[in-house]
Amino acid sequence: MATSKYETVGAEAIEAKGWLKAHKWLILRRVSQLAILGLFVISPYLVEVLDELWIAKGTLSSSVILGVIPLTDPYVLLQGLVSGDVVPEVAGLVGALIVLVFYLLVGGRVYCSWVCPVNIITDAAAWLRRKLGLKDKSHLARSTRYWMLGLTLILPLAVGGIVWELINPVSLVYRGVLFGIGMAWIVLVGIFLFDLLISNDGWCGRICPVGAFYSLLTVKSPLRVVASKREDCDDCMDCYLVCPEVQVIKPALKGAERGLGPVIMSSECTNCGRCIDVCARDVFKFGSRFTNNQVEATGASSQHHNGAKA
Repeated sequence: MATSKYETVGAEAIEAKGWLKAHKWLILRRVSQLAILGLFVISPYLVEVLDELWIAKGTLSSSVILGVIPLTDPYVLLQGLVSGDVVPEVAGLVGALIVLVFYLLVGGRVYCSWVCPVNIITDAAAWLRRKLGLKDKSHLARSTRYWMLGLTLILPLAVGGIVWELINPVSLVYRGVLFGIGMAWIVLVGIFLFDLLISNDGWCGRICPVGAFYSLLTVKSPLRVVASKREDCDDCMDCYLVCPEVQVIKPALKGAERGLGPVIMSSECTNCGRCIDVCARDVFKFGSRFTNNQVEATGASSQHHNGAKA
């Protein structure tokens, strides 16, 4: 690994691109997360001004946008169907279909990095952990979240109710913001301390079943992060240090010798764009999963040409 004169993660990128460009996708994510949360907060106060029209009514679990567009969390709906306690209306099914199609296109874990307000808390813990140089004290496997996902789908069948929504931090945040923060503070502080002192990226990366569910929707999504200039990588390691799912980077960044394309194909990638931000050499960019097909086709063509020439 090459040594660097830059001790702060992303410092080289800031020097090369300027602070704003080195934080572009991070800023856009915060705007997205806070704007979505803010819409639900201000909507009740704008009802009279907008002639009884709600901009966003409900929560992330189930809402109606502009009084017309239904949106339903398919994960919550699935739990309700399993419990037998929910008989979905047509609007609920349509809302779930809209959300499913959206995340199938852009990648399910975009929910985690661009929508979920808890991500702000876990990102803050990860940033402070890097600053303090704290080591991971947990050996929780990333597969644990999939076991949690299974549990949240089995328990409703056993108890006849949606158990996860009673403790879901996202739901607690929305209920807390709208009706008084209360219990939500304890949960959020607990998640922050857990990620800071016990497990690096512990909540989102190893426990949260919501991220596990949405990762299943990412398997065939076209939107991907692409290491389009991986030959320019200088091994500064900044992308590895900021990535919440660090295991997804190496196959795309260092897989050329093994014939692997430059696209991050893992469904666990959150498309957060932080690797793009912190890279001074602009190795990464948002692109398409089909870039891999193009690279493989080019490689196959080159081998065929060389073989014929020989």
